[in-house]
Amino acid sequence: MDKLAQYRQIVEEMLLEYGKRKLSHGDIEVQTIFDPKRDHYQIVHVGWDRDNWVHSCIIHIDIKGDKIWLQWNGTEDDIGADLVAAGVSKSDIVLGFESPFMRQFTEYAVG
Repeated sequence: MDKLAQYRQIVEEMLLEYGKRKLSHGDIEVQTIFDPKRDHYQIVHVGWDRDNWVHSCIIHIDIKGDKIWLQWNGTEDDIGADLVAAGVSKSDIVLGFESPFMRQFTEYAVG
């Protein structure tokens, strides 16, 4: 399996696991959204918490070139570490939510 196909599979399997987590409050649906043609992957919460509408991207991952870009992590989990545990090299993970300047101080790729 080539690296891009492997990364797509890792990201999809990981997000399917995260997508199984149901919120303990409200009537909120956890949606996993995959666009493998354009390499965009998200977990979104949609629904009602009492009188409040909830529509929130919890996790957003893109694959750009040969790198996995973690664009947003609204969880308490270390998704970068989860990707590494699944076999992704730290040099192939970019923390997109960090400024380009600050990325040099992380243990991951700068871009």
